[in-house]
Amino acid sequence: MYRKRVRQSRKHLTSARVWRTRSVFLTGAILVGVAASLLAKGADEGSRLFLELIEGRPWLPFLITPLGLAFIVWLTRTFFPGAEGSGIPQAIAALHLKRHKHLRHHLLSVRIAIGKGIMIVLGLLSGASIGREGPTIHIAASISFALTRFARFPHYDISRGLILAGGAAGLAAAFNTPLAGVMFAIEEMAKSFEEKTNGTVFTAVIISGIAALAISGNYAYFGSVDTVIHMPEIFAVVVVCGLVGGILGGSFSALLVYGGRWLKPWRVAHPYLLAAAIGLLLAVIGLVSGGQTWGTGYTEAKGALTATEEVGRGFPLFKYLATLISYWTGIPGGIFAPSLSIGAGLGAEMAGWFPGTDISTVALLGMAAYFTGVVQTPLTAVIIIMEMTDNQNILLPVMAVALIADGASKLISPQPIYRALAEEFIRDLCADGRGKAQEGGSAAASNASQE
Repeated sequence: MYRKRVRQSRKHLTSARVWRTRSVFLTGAILVGVAASLLAKGADEGSRLFLELIEGRPWLPFLITPLGLAFIVWLTRTFFPGAEGSGIPQAIAALHLKRHKHLRHHLLSVRIAIGKGIMIVLGLLSGASIGREGPTIHIAASISFALTRFARFPHYDISRGLILAGGAAGLAAAFNTPLAGVMFAIEEMAKSFEEKTNGTVFTAVIISGIAALAISGNYAYFGSVDTVIHMPEIFAVVVVCGLVGGILGGSFSALLVYGGRWLKPWRVAHPYLLAAAIGLLLAVIGLVSGGQTWGTGYTEAKGALTATEEVGRGFPLFKYLATLISYWTGIPGGIFAPSLSIGAGLGAEMAGWFPGTDISTVALLGMAAYFTGVVQTPLTAVIIIMEMTDNQNILLPVMAVALIADGASKLISPQPIYRALAEEFIRDLCADGRGKAQEGGSAAASNASQE
């Protein structure tokens, strides 16, 4: 009789745990979809307002951008520490803090999520070359992680699954690319996909996607892009785009990581002066480029992909520099959208190397190559670009160019950018004395690089 009661008690406990956990995932996924849509609208409005302010006033960015970036750095350091940068490294670091779970709240929290959203809009309002997609992943992971307090059970930790599902749902909702969200969780965030987690990730992506669609409607990020493939010329285009895009993407990744490390003492000692100085550089780049480097680069990328607008000469280089130094300030901001625009612009310029070749086709291949070179996740790059452009006709060339770019990038930057940045967050957390400093720094960083 006693054993029967024990079994029944365990059964009821398991059932309660399952339903409470599902409720938490459902709530988190809906909140992620809503947050992603609100951030998208806020980011678009911030970019629009900045362009309106500077129209006919080429001198104004020399005032707005330095002061705006310095103010954002102050807000971030004072009220929202942990919100800096893309946010994807923080989500990855939190996933791999298995021995130091108590440190996760320094990387993921409701406070950080709110601050991240506000800072992204302010950054675009100041003219920074940043994206909202990486920050959306950070916000989504923070929201999901915050909900773990409502589903705690002895000997059962769901926080890792919530972080993973939240991150996947965030990317899916940000770009309206559900398959890419799932693949990003597999290929980049976790580097493994546990059987008990896959249903959770799929469910979160679906529900957050529905919530986002309910607010923003159904759409392809860049609209429908038509491409024309000419055989056998496409083979040369694929090889050249793969090599050039991969090498440049790898160089961007290496410069962002190692340049950031070199500037770190300056960022610690003189954070506001550094941000203001970079703001002045951004204003110079914006002026020289004819104003094409402000914001996410979405308009320029779409113009290159649809061949409806001519991308300014030198745009890829100017946007490359603007995105790189924007990240070095330490303000919250992603590199997804700017990288896509750099790649599309690069492809549009390389189209001139292949007379008679369709510009949209080369722009799309250039975008796939450069983006893969930066993030070194070829499968995610292929899927996300196919979903964003509503084009499956060019699938095989995009797959080939992504594989070539991935190999070329690794020659320049052997360690993926988000992995390198995640390790820095782990080391900094432990070195600050929030964990067991000596043991945590090496062991946790080792875990992040091995898993």
